[in-house]
Amino acid sequence: MLSRVADSLYWMSRYMERTDGILRVLKINYASSQDDLNEFSWKPVLRIFTYLDDEQARSIAHHSRAVLQYMVTDKENPNSVYNIVIHARENARSVQDHITKEVWQCLNEFYHAVRDDKLVQLLQREDPVTILDGLIKRGLLYYGTADVTMARGEGYSFLNIGKFLERSVQSADILDVKFSDVNFDFGSAETTYWKYLLLSISGYELYLKTYRSGFNAKNVVEQIVLNENFPRSIVYSINQLHRYFQILKGDRNMDAFRKVDFMIGKIKSNVKYSTVETIMRQGLHPYLNSVREDLHETANMLNQYYFAYS
Repeated sequence: MLSRVADSLYWMSRYMERTDGILRVLKINYASSQDDLNEFSWKPVLRIFTYLDDEQARSIAHHSRAVLQYMVTDKENPNSVYNIVIHARENARSVQDHITKEVWQCLNEFYHAVRDDKLVQLLQREDPVTILDGLIKRGLLYYGTADVTMARGEGYSFLNIGKFLERSVQSADILDVKFSDVNFDFGSAETTYWKYLLLSISGYELYLKTYRSGFNAKNVVEQIVLNENFPRSIVYSINQLHRYFQILKGDRNMDAFRKVDFMIGKIKSNVKYSTVETIMRQGLHPYLNSVREDLHETANMLNQYYFAYS
C-alpha cells in the first residue's frame, strides 16, 4: 500500500474518532450543566479539546450555548466538529478507491450535515442534546458501515490503528483533566461527578454491572485505564492498536516494523502490568502523562516509517 493512502486512511479514522469523542463529551456535559446552572464550568472540556488560553476559555466557560457553537460549528476553531469532519472527508476523498462506496456516502452525508447553516440556528434555539445525539448517530452509522463493508486488509488495519490510537489518547486526556478538576483526591467528588465522567465515555452501564459497591474514584480509574472488557479503556485501545499493527508485519520494512512494534509493546506492558495501587503511588497525572507521551511517540514513528514524513 502506498504511504499516501495509508496516511489518509489513518487520519480519516483519527478525525472520525475525535469527532465522536467530542460530541459525546459535549452531550453529557450539557446535560450536566442543566443540573447546576450557576456553578457549572466548561473549562475542563475546553482544556481537552481546544487551544484556547485561560483567558479565552474563561470568557465562555459559563455560557453553554457559546461553547457548543465554538466546538461544533465554529469555522475558525481548528478542532471544531465542523473542521474535523471536513478534514476526514478530504482524506476519504483522496482514497475513494480504497474505501467502500457506503463508507464514502456516510462520510459525505455527515459532511453536509455539519456544513448546513441550519445547524448553527438549531444549536441556539433547540434542545442541544437532541442535536448532538443526531450527530453522534451519524458517526455510529459510519463505524457500523466501515465494520460490515470494508475488506480486512492493510487499509482496514490502518483505519483501526488510527481509531484506537486516537481513542487511547482521548481517554487519558479526559481522565487526567477530570481528576485534576478535583485535585486528584481519590476520595473526593460526589457520585454525580463520577457518573457524568463515565457517561461522557459511554462507561456508565458497564461500571454499574462491574462494581456493585457504588461510585468510587479508584474503581473509576480502574475501569478507564485497566478494564480489558471496556472498549474505551486505555488498555483495551492499546491492545487493539497492537493487534492491528501486527497485521502489517511483512518481509519488507522489517526494521521499521520492529521499532514501532517495540514502542507499542512497551506501552502495552506498562499499562497491562499496572494496578490502581501502583498508579496511585506514581501519581495519576505523571502516569497518564507518561502513557500519552509514549502514544505521541508511536504516532511520530508511524509518520516517519509508514507515512513517509521527514
